[in-house]
Amino acid sequence: MTARHCPALLISAPASGQGKTTVTAALAAYHRSMGRVVRVFKTGPDFIDPTILEHASGYPVYQLDLWMCGEEHCRALLYEAAEKADLILVEGVMGLFDGTPSSADLAKQFDIPVLPVIDASAMAQTFAALAYGLSQLDAALPFFGVVANRVGSARHAAMLTERLPATLKFCGALPRAAEISLPERHLGLLQAAELPDIKQRIMHAARLWAEHADTGLPPAVAFTPAVQPGVKRELDGVKIAVARDAAFSFLYRANLDTLSALGAQLCFFSPLDDSALPYADSLYLPGGYPELYLSKLAGNTAMLAAIRAHHAAHKPILAECGGMLYAAQSLADTHKQQASLLGLLDSTAVMQPRLSALALQSVELPQGMLRGHTFHHSQMETKLAPSARGVCPNGGATREAVYQQQRLTASYIHFYFPSNPAAVARLFLP
Repeated sequence: MTARHCPALLISAPASGQGKTTVTAALAAYHRSMGRVVRVFKTGPDFIDPTILEHASGYPVYQLDLWMCGEEHCRALLYEAAEKADLILVEGVMGLFDGTPSSADLAKQFDIPVLPVIDASAMAQTFAALAYGLSQLDAALPFFGVVANRVGSARHAAMLTERLPATLKFCGALPRAAEISLPERHLGLLQAAELPDIKQRIMHAARLWAEHADTGLPPAVAFTPAVQPGVKRELDGVKIAVARDAAFSFLYRANLDTLSALGAQLCFFSPLDDSALPYADSLYLPGGYPELYLSKLAGNTAMLAAIRAHHAAHKPILAECGGMLYAAQSLADTHKQQASLLGLLDSTAVMQPRLSALALQSVELPQGMLRGHTFHHSQMETKLAPSARGVCPNGGATREAVYQQQRLTASYIHFYFPSNPAAVARLFLP
């Protein structure tokens, strides 16, 4: 197969909180309004930003991470997108050079030009020093230009460019505007479904981009085909019920695709609102925000009984992070409001005011090795002995426990199923 060529940009920043998601959404929505097919990806493990970027582009958003996903899996996703896309956008993670692998590593691996977003609200000519440093730190980095965000006025925008080298392309200055800001909470931005005016925010951002920034297409990138092993249909005919509602929404699209490729029949249910499980051989309880819906989850006694009966029948359950908290005996929020939940694990959990863990993790389970990440604001207390512990690839101290009782597998780790489809099949196989 030959390479596919498509204009592409990786939108990064010197740090988190600079406005990467807003700018990526603005770019996607602007070019979509011009009749172009725009495919957007998110660097690294993230469930929240993709919900906003999907609204902006009109297409599913997948993760790209050289460690968690693997180079060939990333290559395959980009190659597939390049078949029909007029533009590919990749939103970076944290700062451009932060982490191992970083957004810069991803850009270099696939030769995607980088467009840093710099929050210029509290600076003037120093903007040039920051922009120049980002462009020059790594000579091998493909660099497109720089965009200023949260600019106060036309005079402010002019001050930002006074010391900018002529060789460094200035792609625009987006004004500070409350209408395009995206509200946050403890795990990041609010999800798109929680923002009734998300469409208006994105379209306003697109209009500002059209008025104040570069509306041309970036250079075309050659995306080459990947070499990936096929997936055996080891879950052919297996029915998997997936929890999906406001409390359980942290789902990688690639995970659902993997289950379907394995042959599973997926159906969805709401632990918040449904009184019964759909008929299923196995359950998937992903992460989310159970702490925000404690009374409603605890009050849905019919659903609690149904899941307990599924567990008592020795049917498979995978519970990740928020799903594991739901499986605990109780969960308390930061206001000390406590609720009794499933009680499948002899454990209690309490939300914390600060981040408890943030790390990539690989874990060797009896079913096989899986990769993923952990990101949570809670602590769980239990006397249960873990069946395995995660390992941080960067040498970090985080080693999340995995608990396996009967057919329940529970952990703070959000697993990335394409990292080992065969192991995933063994977790869900009745």
